[in-house]
Amino acid sequence: MLAAVQFVAIACALIFTGAAVYINLVEHPTRLSFSNSIALSVWLPSYKRATRMQAPLALISGFAAAWVWWLNGSLAWLFAGVLILLVVPFTFAVIMPVNVELQRTDLEPESVRTRRLLESWGRLHGVRSVLALLSSCLMLAQLVGR
Repeated sequence: MLAAVQFVAIACALIFTGAAVYINLVEHPTRLSFSNSIALSVWLPSYKRATRMQAPLALISGFAAAWVWWLNGSLAWLFAGVLILLVVPFTFAVIMPVNVELQRTDLEPESVRTRRLLESWGRLHGVRSVLALLSSCLMLAQLVGR
């Protein structure tokens, strides 16, 4: 049972991390290399699809890591679970206001404000990537270190 729950926690964390890092290193910089109009038109469907994938991965990974802690008492697993779960409130509290602004129908696509919002979104998303990467590394270290 323990090995299966560890596998679920790590697999979901690694998939989340890979997707988040890809967004920060490849997808979003590519979007920003185009005009604001193009970047904005691609950002919205990408954001919606990524949300449907990443939110469940973060939740499953975090709760599975907490379950591992419950099974074996390792605080490192609990901490790793908290790290990956932190992306959810961080998204709602910090990134969501930017998301809402980027989805406004009265937003002028080619404005400096739009460019700043897109750039800010990328930096904020980077926090999610770092949290997920730290969580994944901590989980993997627990397996390697035993």
